[in-house]
Amino acid sequence: MRIGYLECFSGISGDMLLGALVDAGVPFACLEEAATALNVGARLEMRKVSRCGLAATKVDVLTPDQQAIEPAHTHQEHAHGEHSHQAHSSSAPHEHSAHTHAAHRPLSTILEIIRSAPLSAAVKERSIRAFQLLGEAEAAIHSIPIDNVHFHEVGAVDTIVDIVCSAAGAESLGVDRWLASPLNVGSGTVVCQHGTLPVPAPATLALLADAPVYAAGDPMERVTPTGAAVLRMLNVDYQPLPPMRVVASGYGAGGRETPGQPNLLRLLVGEQEAAQPIESESIAVIETVIDDCNPQVLAYVSDLLLDAGAWDVYRASVQMKKGRAGVQITVLCRPNLMPRLRDILFRETTTIGLRWRLENKLALAREFLKVQTPRGEVRIKIARWPNGKVANASPEYEDCRLLATLHSVPLKQVIAEAMQIYLASAKGEHL
Repeated sequence: MRIGYLECFSGISGDMLLGALVDAGVPFACLEEAATALNVGARLEMRKVSRCGLAATKVDVLTPDQQAIEPAHTHQEHAHGEHSHQAHSSSAPHEHSAHTHAAHRPLSTILEIIRSAPLSAAVKERSIRAFQLLGEAEAAIHSIPIDNVHFHEVGAVDTIVDIVCSAAGAESLGVDRWLASPLNVGSGTVVCQHGTLPVPAPATLALLADAPVYAAGDPMERVTPTGAAVLRMLNVDYQPLPPMRVVASGYGAGGRETPGQPNLLRLLVGEQEAAQPIESESIAVIETVIDDCNPQVLAYVSDLLLDAGAWDVYRASVQMKKGRAGVQITVLCRPNLMPRLRDILFRETTTIGLRWRLENKLALAREFLKVQTPRGEVRIKIARWPNGKVANASPEYEDCRLLATLHSVPLKQVIAEAMQIYLASAKGEHL
């Protein structure tokens, strides 16, 4: 399984993810083609930058009237003020203040742009989902129908390109499952159309849902609504970095240099062995408690049960009613052997009642390997994980007991010798 792991120690935005994707090996041309396919007059610019001395990739969305230079805004370029809820109202302050006269686009128009673009079905599906989540978040915050949510023209172009190119980059990377660390959302306040609000702003907070968050570093907005929507679009699960073989990594840069807190998003791409099921089978459990039977008989019965095919028989001392001491006998066996072993218990002991039930048994595959010790041959029982790696190995008790008796040496010495010889022959296979 191919894993994409996002380390959001300085938050996430759309352009940070685009930079991380390219830095991790996604061809920049793949993102350019997706941006061109939208036919909204925007193009991408890519360059190498440094954040706290770390090299990273910076990707910007440039609208037709912008210069092909690094924009003056931070990596929160899509943070608030990018949309309005009345199509003809004036826009709120934002980084693209030169475009405050621009029109607004309803959600339905944006979705139609995505649907009509020559993009793969998977890219369209993910992108539409992201914008629907954005629209639903704003509609819920302001208690308005989702059809009344409008996006500011300039902010909408940036967001469309960020989201669609993120979906195209994710498809190109071939990741099967997306994971992420807890999100550093930042702190302080942000000025948007609705006034000065605490970070994270309402739309971001709604989109984050139950994602684990924290605040670190200088006060600033570190997770944008676009970044939060992309995380939802990718169906990200939040958990620690799992065991995997890292095959690629990339750093995506935000626009602002933040001393002591690199303004970066790191992407790790790794291969993880698919979990293989451990074999499961049914097992019968037979139990009875006896307080009036000779202990010598119980030892004899245990041997009979094992000879008849029981997997295991064990006895435990228990205290019964009226303070009487008793013995609980538990028998584990294949379900088809239950009648035979039941009859042995009734015939050979004083019990007049049994309990039995079926349970599930998980068992690792087992095999035997013979090793030659100075005192004779010993079988080593080896248990293996489904992937074939050794989970456990131990000398067979009966073999070791026989050799200890024949040579009049301690049993523990025979066991140790057999295990030492096995480990020497395993050549690193044993873990």
